[in-house]
Amino acid sequence: MRIDKLISECGIASRKECAAVAKKSGISVDGVVEKNTARHIDPDTQTVTYLGKKVEYKRYVYVLLNKPEGYVSATEDERLPPVTDLLPPELQKRGLFPVGRLDKDTVGVMLLTNNGPLAHSLLSPRHHVEKEYYFRAAEPLPEGVEERFAEGLTLGDGYECKSAKIILEEGRRSGFITLTEGKYHQIKRMIASFGNKVVYLERVRFGDICRENAPERGLWRYLTEEEEASLVALA
Repeated sequence: MRIDKLISECGIASRKECAAVAKKSGISVDGVVEKNTARHIDPDTQTVTYLGKKVEYKRYVYVLLNKPEGYVSATEDERLPPVTDLLPPELQKRGLFPVGRLDKDTVGVMLLTNNGPLAHSLLSPRHHVEKEYYFRAAEPLPEGVEERFAEGLTLGDGYECKSAKIILEEGRRSGFITLTEGKYHQIKRMIASFGNKVVYLERVRFGDICRENAPERGLWRYLTEEEEASLVALA
C-alpha cells in the first residue's frame, strides 16, 4: 500500500498534505525518514510515523450506524442516498458496505465493514445470527401468531420461513420479532400474511450489538474490540 494512501485512509491527512509533510521530513518508515509518499509499504509488518506519531492501520474496519429513514442499504444508488453517505470521506475510501439490508423506511442498528467473508458468515442462515426488530402494525394481530411464527410461516410466494420469535405488546399491534435469516421485506411480508401491514420497523439488535449502545439516529461509531470479537465468534 502507498504511504499516502495509508495515511489518508486512516483519516490523518490528505495525500496532498502527506506530500507537503514528507518534504519537511515529517514522515518515516521503520524509523527512517521517507520523502517519497508514493512508496509502497506493508502496513502489517512496517511502522509508519506521521509528525512523530505512529499511524495505526487496521485491515478490516467495523462500524455501527444508527440508520435513519430515507437511506438505502447500498454503497451507491441512482435515486436515493446510500447509507455510506453518512460516513466521513476517509471511511468511504475504505470500501465499507452494509452487512445485510434495511428498507429505506426501516431504521436502526446497521453494521458496515470491509470484511467480506465475515459479512457473508454473519448473514448465512446456517450460523443462526439473531436479528431483532421492533415493529408497529396497522391492526392488532390475531391469537395464535406466536405459534405460527415458531412453526415457520409460509409466505404468499411459497417461501417457508425459518422458525422465528414474536413477542407482542399489550394491544397486539406492536412488539419484537427475532429472525435468524433476512429475506427481502421479510417482516413486512410475514405481517402481511395475516392481512395486516407494518407501519413502523426498527432493527434493535444484530447479534449481541443492541440499540442501547448505538449512537443517535443518523450517527455512527467504531465497534469496540469486545464487539468485534463477539461478531467473529458468531460467524
